[in-house]
Amino acid sequence: MSTPKSKPQQFSPEIRERAVRMVYEVREAHASQWAAIEAVAGKIGCTPQTLSNWIRKAVAPAAPNAPATDARVKELEREVRELKRANEILKVASAFFAQAELDRRLK
Repeated sequence: MSTPKSKPQQFSPEIRERAVRMVYEVREAHASQWAAIEAVAGKIGCTPQTLSNWIRKAVAPAAPNAPATDARVKELEREVRELKRANEILKVASAFFAQAELDRRLK
């Protein structure tokens, strides 16, 4: 006689997110990430592999945006260079005008 297959339990997105956060929160207290996954999975009632998949999916969306992130980093680096250049110009101008003010008072 065959055993009926049970329907997989559905977890809400909020529970999944909380479980993933819990793994990161308790990671330091365990020997490995897998040990932390096993501990949290037992608490929420899912298999460790399921929780591992949730963690992988939580991290995966960042990967397709990597080129956009690299472009953003380059844009910010360019902006930093421009701002540093502007600051140097302002420092030189400030010193010039300060010296001019001192020279004017001495006359």
